[in-house]
Amino acid sequence: MTPQRKVWLAAALWVVLAIAIWNVIFDRVVVLAGRRFVYDATLSARAGVYLRIDDAMRPAIVDGVRRASVVALSVVLIGVGAIWLVSRPTRR
Repeated sequence: MTPQRKVWLAAALWVVLAIAIWNVIFDRVVVLAGRRFVYDATLSARAGVYLRIDDAMRPAIVDGVRRASVVALSVVLIGVGAIWLVSRPTRR
């Protein structure tokens, strides 16, 4: 395998890692918001007030996308920076 191909493979693996991390963070934020909504809806229904799921989940989705994107972008930048440092030619 040529050095250039190794660099591309390493970059692709960093992108795959960032995508996996994005999915985990987004899923976790949405699941926790869903659980929080169910708890709040149960308590408010006992009091005769009914919550709308849209009011709770829309902000959670936006927050999940924002958080996941920041972390995934950071992972890609760190990976590309590491690849750049390792793959640059050494001067003697």
